[in-house]
Amino acid sequence: MNKKIAVLKGDGIGPEIVDEAIKVLNVVAEKFGHTFEYDYLDMGGCSIDKYGVPITDEAIERCKQSDSVLLGAVGGPKWDTCDPAVRPEKGLLKVRAELGLFANLRPTKMFKQLSSACPLKEECTENGIDLMIVRELTGGIYFGEHKTEGDTASDLMIYSESEIERIGRVGFETAMKRNKKLASVDKANVLDSSKLWRKIMHKLAEEYPEVEYRDVLVDNCAMQLIRNPGQFDVIVTENMFGDILSDEASMLTGSIGMMPSASLSETTLGMYEPIHGSAPDIAGKGIANPIGTILSAAMMLRYSFDMAKEADAIEQAVDAVLNENYRTIDIKSENLQEKIISCIEIGDKICDNIRK
Repeated sequence: MNKKIAVLKGDGIGPEIVDEAIKVLNVVAEKFGHTFEYDYLDMGGCSIDKYGVPITDEAIERCKQSDSVLLGAVGGPKWDTCDPAVRPEKGLLKVRAELGLFANLRPTKMFKQLSSACPLKEECTENGIDLMIVRELTGGIYFGEHKTEGDTASDLMIYSESEIERIGRVGFETAMKRNKKLASVDKANVLDSSKLWRKIMHKLAEEYPEVEYRDVLVDNCAMQLIRNPGQFDVIVTENMFGDILSDEASMLTGSIGMMPSASLSETTLGMYEPIHGSAPDIAGKGIANPIGTILSAAMMLRYSFDMAKEADAIEQAVDAVLNENYRTIDIKSENLQEKIISCIEIGDKICDNIRK
């Protein structure tokens, strides 16, 4: 199978971690008889430096012409003084909007090899942690009107029935592929947008009688993620709530460097990226953790290319490398058996395990 992948390495450690994901994809292509063509494009601070904008219209068009998009990370202090309209993060928002990437899938899984890095007490994680947060990505308060008049500021949160139904259906379908449990998170005791959200979700629930469904207020969900994260399978929620909860959930694993994500459209076109930032303080030192990016590439194979066996091969290789006690510095513990290796070496070890 031939696939064209738009590659946005971005800033900071972005190029380093994306290089390792590309290396892994090439080994997968070789083993399973595929051809992956890469179209390298600029986004973020590197694009601002070259073109004066966080992403060019040409780059957007080439992303649209690809089968999927692989992203590293964008931003850094160098561009903090830029005009807010051309900050690196604006490129990310533009890609999401232009490509119609309305659904963000963020898995949170505690690898048993890294359980000692979890900040929670052992009794809070006895059921394990393996959940998926489905976040609406192109609506809500981030895309509403933002206005400042004198000493007063306002931000408008708007959701339509169609937007809620679209993301809600992704939540139910994701639950059907996992353990058939779905928690819909809102603030329906206060917000009208959440009251509409709950109404639409209840209507959808009738179409999925196999799914165990419940409503959870966002403040309670934040508390329950700390008290007993193992109770959750799939969480679906709106943009701002999902942004906050997914970052909270990511820290339950002990390292944000391990976590992948997928942003999906209504077609098979998606964008895949680790959830961490560009970490400019460690860029070029060879110590960045590429596993979140490599697992994002696995999600791309699974969700955009329908290559489940290939995705399994990557995930099993990551697990094997951790079992062999190889670590990057961010996931180091007090275990004297651990072998701390570089970003490139972790990529090499994962490739070696895929080849086996």
